[in-house]
Amino acid sequence: MSASIAARRAAFRALHEQGCFILPNPWDAGSAIYLQHLGFKALASSSAGFAWSQGLADYRVSRARVLAHLRTLVEATDLPINADFEAGFADTPEGVAESVRMAVATGVAGLSIEDSSGLPDAPIRDLGDAVARLTAARKAIDETGGDTLLVGRAENFLHGRNDIEDTITRLKAYAEAGADCLYAPAVRERAHIEAIVQAVAPKPVNLLVGSASEFSVDDIAAMGVRRISIGGALARTAWAGMEQAITTLQNTGRFDGFAHMMPHAALNALFANRHDEHHDD
Repeated sequence: MSASIAARRAAFRALHEQGCFILPNPWDAGSAIYLQHLGFKALASSSAGFAWSQGLADYRVSRARVLAHLRTLVEATDLPINADFEAGFADTPEGVAESVRMAVATGVAGLSIEDSSGLPDAPIRDLGDAVARLTAARKAIDETGGDTLLVGRAENFLHGRNDIEDTITRLKAYAEAGADCLYAPAVRERAHIEAIVQAVAPKPVNLLVGSASEFSVDDIAAMGVRRISIGGALARTAWAGMEQAITTLQNTGRFDGFAHMMPHAALNALFANRHDEHHDD
C-alpha cells in the first residue's frame, strides 16, 4: 500500500471525528478533478451517476466495471474516495468479503454495503443476513489492514418502507457488526435524523441530500450529522442542463440553452497539466 493511499485513509477517518463535511459524488475523472479544484476534502462514487454515464440503469453495472471506475477515481485526485459499493456484488457473505477485498485493493478510503436485495417483492434483506454480510465485510477489511472505513446502509426508506424503528434497529446492528459509519438514505425528517444520530452515537452518521432541502448544511450539522453526501444529484443536474439546452434547440431552433456554459478555456486550464499516457505526441 502506497503512503499516499494510507495518508488518504487516515485523513478520511479524521474527517469523521468532529464537525460535518460535504462528500460530493462525481461520476467520472473530470468531475472528480473539478470537485478537488473547488476545495472539497473527500469524494464518493455514485452508482447511479456512473451507471448513467455508461448508458446503463443503476445497479446494472458489473463488479469488474465498478472496480475499474473506483481505480479511475482514486487515480484522478489526491482525495480520499468513498465507494458506493451497492450490496457487495455477491449473494453470500463469503462473496461480499471477496468483493470488499477487491474494492480495498483499488485504493478507496471507504466503502458502503447496503442491505437491499435487488428483489422487487422483498427489497430489504432479513436482518440476520444483512448483519452476516456486514460482518464479512468488516473481517475482509481487517485482513487487508483495517484502515478502510466501512459504512453500513439501511435501505428501508429508499424502498418505501418508512419504518424508523426498524431502520434504527438495523443501523445499531450494523454498528455492532463493525460498521464505522451509518447511513439510511432517503430519511428526511428532522426527528428521524436526530433519532438515528442519537441511536448510533458516538459513531458518525451520513445523511443523503439528493434534492432541494429545507435544511442547510448548518442545520444538518446541528443535528449531529458528520457527513453529507448528495448521491446522483450532480449527475442528474448535469443531465438536466443537457436536456434543457438540446430540447430548446430542438423545439425552437434557437441556441438560447447554451447561454450558461463552462467556458472552454476554463475547462482546458483545469486539465492542462494532465496528459494521456497513450498520446503519441
